[in-house]
Amino acid sequence: MNGIVNILKPPGMTSHDVIDTIRRVLGIKKAGHTGTLDPGAAGVLVVCLGVATRLARFLLNDDKEYRAEITFGLTTSTGDSFGDKIAEGDARQLTEHDTRSTLELFTGAISQVPPMTSALKWHGQKLYELARSGQVVDRPARTIKVHSLEYIWGTGWGSSRPKALLHISCSKGTYIRTLCTDMGKHLGCGAHMSFLVRTRAGSFKIEDSHTLEEIRASVSEGTFENLIVNMEEALAGFPSVAVRSGAVKSVTSGSKLYLPGVEHLPIGLEEGNLVRLTGPEGLLAVAETLTDPEKPDRCFFKPICVLSGM
Repeated sequence: MNGIVNILKPPGMTSHDVIDTIRRVLGIKKAGHTGTLDPGAAGVLVVCLGVATRLARFLLNDDKEYRAEITFGLTTSTGDSFGDKIAEGDARQLTEHDTRSTLELFTGAISQVPPMTSALKWHGQKLYELARSGQVVDRPARTIKVHSLEYIWGTGWGSSRPKALLHISCSKGTYIRTLCTDMGKHLGCGAHMSFLVRTRAGSFKIEDSHTLEEIRASVSEGTFENLIVNMEEALAGFPSVAVRSGAVKSVTSGSKLYLPGVEHLPIGLEEGNLVRLTGPEGLLAVAETLTDPEKPDRCFFKPICVLSGM
């Protein structure tokens, strides 16, 4: 069973819990996701099955979209509603206009310090593991990109705990809880992320996702394969290079593909571009575009992830 399933992760489960459930329901061993969602968060969790687990590293780089509720006037130890209260601020003077105006400052390329609750590693240990043992370590700031930050609605203006709902489109590695706490710090009243839903991960959208109950039902009915996105469709954003029949065996053994073995070549390829190598019977591999050192005006393709013939 090879392919990708768009799961609607419910709040209250870890991403690993979802993977364990999928393995049990489908009776398979090889399954993995392409980007963790916090236990309290819900939304799109892209799950790779079988050989498709090899694709996870390529899908990790996809942009994401979220709906996040931010509550002003309270800062927590984890940046979300599950942490301990560490500071209370006066948010009664905060207005919708103040909030809207602040969004521009957090749009574009910005610097973020990853939270201690993240899965990033520090000297071989995950930050959240250190946090559980009471340790806090210095983390270098990273540059991330917020493509758009849209105000949806707000409530409670003039009270001590006003809330706003935001829609965020961002690059990989963006921590929404950090975005919320940084906004609260800038506004001088503190804030935390009180709820989060991931609405898109790359080409996978929440309206096309499936609950775990739907997955179980489809397995019982024998219709689960209808929910699987095939590997070639998942890589639709990569240019496709058509491989001649005579070169298929060479490609699936991991050998480089030179132009004589190419049936069709898309225009505009550059050094370093990742492409799909596709034979007469479908997807063969993901490959990197390289320049031939002996003929700089020509390129060749080096398979970095073979998906057929394994």
